[in-house]
Amino acid sequence: MKSKTLVDGKEKVAKEVIEEIDEEKKLVKFKVIGGDILEAYNSFYLTVHVETKGEDNLVTWILEYEKKNCNVPDPHTLMEFCLNVTKDIETHHLN
Repeated sequence: MKSKTLVDGKEKVAKEVIEEIDEEKKLVKFKVIGGDILEAYNSFYLTVHVETKGEDNLVTWILEYEKKNCNVPDPHTLMEFCLNVTKDIETHHLN
């Protein structure tokens, strides 16, 4: 799968594959296999997990990564992107 997004005002591309799906745990793990992210990181994984309690859903994002060197910043902008995706999904389901 290939996805595009704006990060820090610049279009970024990531090519990822689904590495794991656990329907019982409501968990999906993606592995980035190409694109802009791998310019700064040797490896990058995103896991999204949804925990349901009654009518409430708790969404947890886990970013696992290995920096190419110590000067590479932590992926705060990508974490913010994940938060915004979650908010957009919530807004969609509340309407």
